[in-house]
Amino acid sequence: MISVMFERLQERFEEIFKKLKGQGKLTEDNIKDSLRDVRIALLEADVNYRVVKDFLERVKERAIGQGVLTSITPGQLFVKIVYDELRDLLGSSNVPLMLTGSPPHSIMLIGLQGSGKTTTAGKLAIFLRKKGKRPLLVSTDVRRPAAIEQLKKIAAQIDVPFYIPTDKDTPLSICSGSKEYAIRNYNDVLVVDTAGRLHVDEDLLNELIEQKGILSPSETLLVLDGMTGQDAVNIAKTFEERVGVTGFVLTKLDGDARGGAALSIKATVGKPIKFIGTGEKLDALEQFHPERIASRILGMGDVISLVEKAKEAIEEKKAKELEKKLLKDEFTLEDFREQLKQIKKLGSMESILGMIPGFSKFKTVIDFQEAEKEFKKMEAIINSMTKKERLYPQIIDGSRRQRIAKGSGTTVQDVNELLRKYSQLKKLVKKISKGQFKGFRPSIFMR
Repeated sequence: MISVMFERLQERFEEIFKKLKGQGKLTEDNIKDSLRDVRIALLEADVNYRVVKDFLERVKERAIGQGVLTSITPGQLFVKIVYDELRDLLGSSNVPLMLTGSPPHSIMLIGLQGSGKTTTAGKLAIFLRKKGKRPLLVSTDVRRPAAIEQLKKIAAQIDVPFYIPTDKDTPLSICSGSKEYAIRNYNDVLVVDTAGRLHVDEDLLNELIEQKGILSPSETLLVLDGMTGQDAVNIAKTFEERVGVTGFVLTKLDGDARGGAALSIKATVGKPIKFIGTGEKLDALEQFHPERIASRILGMGDVISLVEKAKEAIEEKKAKELEKKLLKDEFTLEDFREQLKQIKKLGSMESILGMIPGFSKFKTVIDFQEAEKEFKKMEAIINSMTKKERLYPQIIDGSRRQRIAKGSGTTVQDVNELLRKYSQLKKLVKKISKGQFKGFRPSIFMR
């Protein structure tokens, strides 16, 4: 959902680039007009004004006097210049977690209360486990027992071990005790959720410095609420100066955040954004790739992230089994239901299509809520069928259709429409299996 955060900014850039179309070359006059529009767009997105000033100077220096190649228009050239500078502003390239040396490694999550540290700890544990690590979740927030309980529940939910402190434990004893526990139980990464406050104060900073002294963390990640805009940058400066951070995690980027923090923080604090939280679900954590975010902001899509999402969501074995069924004309409604489940794993339809280059032009003509409702309706209808009906749809007569409609909360017409679509898909697959569409892969999920 990060495309939602930058939606307005993306629209503004598209308007700017459109104005440059048809120009013979980039001149000081048309560059001046475009830069003024870029300045307004960035300030509206709550980007730090000093960052905007430096950004515009770099773009202007590169753009003025540039000739236009025969294969490229002034608009395209300006897009390339803005893309390069935007990517560099965001950090050039992804900076992975640095877990070097002898395990167990520690990752400290610090930040203010309500920034999303506890949920981020769970998300990070899932990420680490996918990378072959054996994480241990730890909470040092003894002032708020509810915070410890919340992380304990998350740990149980994702099946990751949790260090259980005693009533007498202090944040410092939890740090030392959890390290010893990790060594005994072969956990190679401690994800430590620290206490927060509603604002930055001396007690919080000193407590974090003491914990850092015991943990000697490989990473100290400051978790920031992406919706706080420029306040996030000021908070980051204070934590970096007093505690020291190795990177940032921006959360709540699926909400009303305008993107200012993401576009300002690297330039103002000098440390990279390493992760972004893109939703409330515990798998909604993405590594931060500046070049991909820059591409999305400029409406160029993000096909690489889409492919990576598909690889994570789609099981290779199931995909191959489905391909065989399709080619043998054995595709059933049971398989159709499985495909709907696979699509849901990728995220919302808008977030998926938002990664496709040029898609922004069609957003206004697509009713995503209606499309999502149709998906849910189809799934409900198929779920209301018996297994035999899913395997042999031809047995679904009038009385069965009425029962299925009643069980799924839909109408007989809806059931008829689903069966009609399924029949059309079967016919298409049959043509493909006979070689009438050479080079066409039978499933959109095949890799």
